[in-house]
Amino acid sequence: MKVLITGSHGQVGHCLAEQLKNKAEIFAVDRDELDITNESAVNDVVSQFQPDIIINAAAHTAVDKAEQEEALSYQINCDGPLNLAKAAQNIGAAILHISTDYVFSGDKDDIYNEEDETNPQGVYGASKLAGEKAVADACPKHIILRTAWVFGEHGNNFVKTMIRLGRDRDQLGIVGDQFGGPTFAGDIAAALITIAEQIHAKNEICWGLYHFSGTPHVSWHQFAQAIFEQAKSQSVLNERPQLVSLATEEYPTPAKRPANSKLNCNKIEQQFGIKPSDWQNALKRIQHYA
Repeated sequence: MKVLITGSHGQVGHCLAEQLKNKAEIFAVDRDELDITNESAVNDVVSQFQPDIIINAAAHTAVDKAEQEEALSYQINCDGPLNLAKAAQNIGAAILHISTDYVFSGDKDDIYNEEDETNPQGVYGASKLAGEKAVADACPKHIILRTAWVFGEHGNNFVKTMIRLGRDRDQLGIVGDQFGGPTFAGDIAAALITIAEQIHAKNEICWGLYHFSGTPHVSWHQFAQAIFEQAKSQSVLNERPQLVSLATEEYPTPAKRPANSKLNCNKIEQQFGIKPSDWQNALKRIQHYA
């Protein structure tokens, strides 16, 4: 199996390269090696390497900066994936593409299914939704994986921010009215690899859109509590800071965050046997995030 991984320096891309290095022939690139917004560069790499599968983990994920960087967001989150999908289609490869809970408004009372209406509230979500549509239109052999609240040992994320702030402050205010499923980057990589292996094995694949995130669903405040409990028990922090639950309006940001980021992961479990991310288990290795 030959796999091209883009965004290899990001949270998920790094895990993909690590987990696949002994399972497949991989070509892992970040933007320094391949600018996915450059169509001719993408075509050159894909035609030379001839991957069976392209896994696109590259994205413009700075949610607040995206509000000021709309053109750049669409270039990286829509044009780039389109270039990769077209290149995959040209050589008969499949493309696996990562998307986000931000394609939804976050106003639904219940958990979000793949078929639910999308209504992004900011540039980041809108650009990622445009990327979903571009990939689906350009390459029939596609899997689009929506995920949420990603964290891991590599890169910047909420867990690392909490540990850093917890060392400096006795009290922290954390938003308590936004809910979702924290998702370990290593589990996202493992899910994509499971799908890639089934594609390579010529199993019958139900192409299309899937949700994959963690359970149980919690608020950011509850997630922070779990982080600090593990950090204290494993001596990553000497003391837990006092946590104050904030309402969203008490913590204004340039981009609106979804109040509900809960994703229904039944479809991916039924089709591929992939269970939701166990984020609580991933936090047991919290010394790797410090």
